[in-house]
Amino acid sequence: MTDFSFTLLATDGMARRGRIDTSRGDIRTPAFMPVGTAGTVKAMYPEQVRATGADIVLGNTYHLMLRPGAERVAALGGLHRFMDWERPILTDSGGFQVMSLAKLRKLTEKGVTFRSHIDGSAHELTPERSIEIQTLLDSDIVMQLDECIALPAGRAEMERAMELSLRWGERSRAAFGRRPHRALFGIVQGGDDAGLRARSAAGLISIGFDGYAVGGLAVGEPQETMFRVLDEVTPELPAERPRYLMGVGKPDDILGAIARGIDMFDCVHPTRAGRHGHVYSRFGVINLKNARHRDDPRPIDEQSPNENCRRFSRAYLHHLVRSEEILGAMILSQINLAYYQELVAGARDAIAAGTFTDFAAETRAGWARGDLPTL
Repeated sequence: MTDFSFTLLATDGMARRGRIDTSRGDIRTPAFMPVGTAGTVKAMYPEQVRATGADIVLGNTYHLMLRPGAERVAALGGLHRFMDWERPILTDSGGFQVMSLAKLRKLTEKGVTFRSHIDGSAHELTPERSIEIQTLLDSDIVMQLDECIALPAGRAEMERAMELSLRWGERSRAAFGRRPHRALFGIVQGGDDAGLRARSAAGLISIGFDGYAVGGLAVGEPQETMFRVLDEVTPELPAERPRYLMGVGKPDDILGAIARGIDMFDCVHPTRAGRHGHVYSRFGVINLKNARHRDDPRPIDEQSPNENCRRFSRAYLHHLVRSEEILGAMILSQINLAYYQELVAGARDAIAAGTFTDFAAETRAGWARGDLPTL
């Protein structure tokens, strides 16, 4: 079996192109990970997800522990077999969902107790239990349990959550042990405070992780705040380890974060947007609910490498969206995930060529021009 490793292949400014080697295949970075929350990327077959260019998907500890249960998934051969995805899977720790979804939660030094948002049943999630669940799921990349708070927040609250996350990181590391074929990532917290972020990064590095995530962003703060935090924190992280920005984001967020040294991304946005009639393309975002598409025979993009962008008229897609047909969600989710993969693939090529700044500028200019025909 292949040991987990990260190879930095090229840089262009702070932007990085690399490769993560795992026992289930390589992950090309910058990488976008489609979110398979409950063992499925919504409205997509596994082979369709792979065909978009995705090397890895994300599964969610909180949702899978509640339904169908981690022990059940393990008894059925692990998450890869359960969802028929043979390539790498990263599982998040469940902490964010506990804070945002669970009912009647109580946070202590030990962990967090909560009631399921599904049926009200009582559960406890500790750093050790989170690692155990992710091990039962047979995840390739495991995340430490942390506390993620919303921004804006007071410094005292950010410091408290950051210090707790560090202590939980140390416990997560001890519970995980050393597994050459699997990886454990630590999560940098500290809100929008540069000093707290630096302390968090230093503490995690001293514990020692296979990769480092930046958590606690895309939680209500403006984009400029997120970019400022990344400007401050990525230089604090080891260059020889992958860097993962959790829960981000929209295409412009991803371009900006790549420019600031981030290697990995995940977000529910492309599939959620597709289910709500929004499609991403080189023209920017197109709202297919809009009546202007009702009689439009044009495809989304006749020059796209994606067949679905060329195959269906905007009028038909508008009809599917307005009629709430399942096929509309399937087509638009596929288009959006494929566009996200085209975006990171273009970034990888541009970084290798030393032209990332030009690539980002040209991409943003295309979004600004939009898709309206010239009259």
